[in-house]
Amino acid sequence: MAARIRVPRRGITARGTGVVVAAVVLLWGGFAFGYPDLALLGAAAAVAVVCAVGFAVWRPVLGVERVADPDRVARGEPAEMTLTVRNTSRVRAANLVATDRCGHDAVPVPLLRLRPGKDTTARYPVPTTRRGVVAVGPLRVTRGDPLGLVTLARTYGETASVWVHPRIHLLRAVPAGMARSLDGRIDKVPQGTITFDSLREYVVGDELRRVHWRSSAKVGELMVREQLDTAEPTIVVLLDDRAVAHPEVRDGTADSFEAACEAAASVVAAAVREDVPVSLHLVSTVESGPFLDVLTEATLLGGDLTRTLRRMRTQRLGDTLVFLTGPGGRKDLGEVSGLRGPYPVVMAGLFGDRDAAPVSGGDGLIVIETESGEEFAAAWDGVRGW
Repeated sequence: MAARIRVPRRGITARGTGVVVAAVVLLWGGFAFGYPDLALLGAAAAVAVVCAVGFAVWRPVLGVERVADPDRVARGEPAEMTLTVRNTSRVRAANLVATDRCGHDAVPVPLLRLRPGKDTTARYPVPTTRRGVVAVGPLRVTRGDPLGLVTLARTYGETASVWVHPRIHLLRAVPAGMARSLDGRIDKVPQGTITFDSLREYVVGDELRRVHWRSSAKVGELMVREQLDTAEPTIVVLLDDRAVAHPEVRDGTADSFEAACEAAASVVAAAVREDVPVSLHLVSTVESGPFLDVLTEATLLGGDLTRTLRRMRTQRLGDTLVFLTGPGGRKDLGEVSGLRGPYPVVMAGLFGDRDAAPVSGGDGLIVIETESGEEFAAAWDGVRGW
C-alpha cells in the first residue's frame, strides 16, 4: 500500500564521510609522525571509499513496465498499478533499494539481489479519493556499496497517469429542448423534428417514398423531397472554474467546485445516454478532448465570465444552458439569466452556499441550490420547468 517512506540521500553517507575524514587524518598522521601502521590504515580507508564509489556508480540495466487497471476510474473506485522490473544486464544487481512514485506518496519495490534476466512484480493501489490526474513514476532506484559508504539514486521508466474522473450521479430527466420549425412555431420536443426543406432531382439510390409525385408530374421528371432536422435539442454545460466563484479552499480543494464537476459529469452522461447533443465549456479556459478528461483536469483559475457569456450569446451553441457555479457566483446569476433570449431554457446550479438568501428564479431562470452532486441529481429530477 502507498505510504510515505524515507528515501536514502543521494551521494556519500554519514558513515562514508567519517571514513573519508579518518583516511585523511590517518594518512597525514602516519606520514607526518612516521607511523606506518596509521598510514596503512589510512590507505585502507581511502581504498574502501574509492571502491565504494566505483561500486555505486555502476548503473544496472533495468527494464520498467507499468500497467494501470484501469487507467480511468471514477472518484472512489479502485484502481491498481502493476509494476514489472526486469534486470536486463549480465551481472546481478545486488543491494538495490527502489521506490515508485505514486502521486504524493512513495511505494517500496523489492529489488534486492535481482538476478540477470529475472524480473520482479509489485502491485499496489492508486489513490482515487480525489479527482485529478495521478502521476505514477518514475521508478527511483538507489544503489549502495556493501559498507554503506556511498549511495547513488537514478530514475528508470516513464511516468504513467491514472485519470480519476468526477463521480457520475444518475439523472433520469433530460431537457427536451425547443423545436424551431421553418413555419415559425416553437414547440418542446424530446427529439429533433424532420421538416420539408426543398425539392431536387431524383438521383439513383434515393428512396422512392421520398418522391414528390405531384411536382414530378408538373416538371416531367422525378423530384424528391429534401428534409432537414430543424430542432434537435442541444444541452450546453458551462462550468464556472473561476477561483473567485469557489473561495472556500481546504487542502487545495474546493468542495463546491468538486460538486460542480460531479454535476457537470452527470448532465453530460445523461445527455449521452439519451443520445442528446451536448457540449461542455469552462469559463476560464478553452479545453478540448473527452468530456470526463476535461473535467478531471479542470482547476480553479482566473477568468472573465462576462466575456464568456457574450461569446455564448453570439454563437448560440444550443437551446438549454446549464450554468454550474459556487458561492462566489451567486451575484452573477442575474447576468446569466440574460441569456434567456438565445437559450430558451437557462438553469443554474449553485453549490456550497445554501445558508444565504434564496435566489429568485425571475426571468425564467431555474436555480438549484445544493451542497453535493448527489443532492443536485435529486433536485434536477424534480425540475418541472424544462
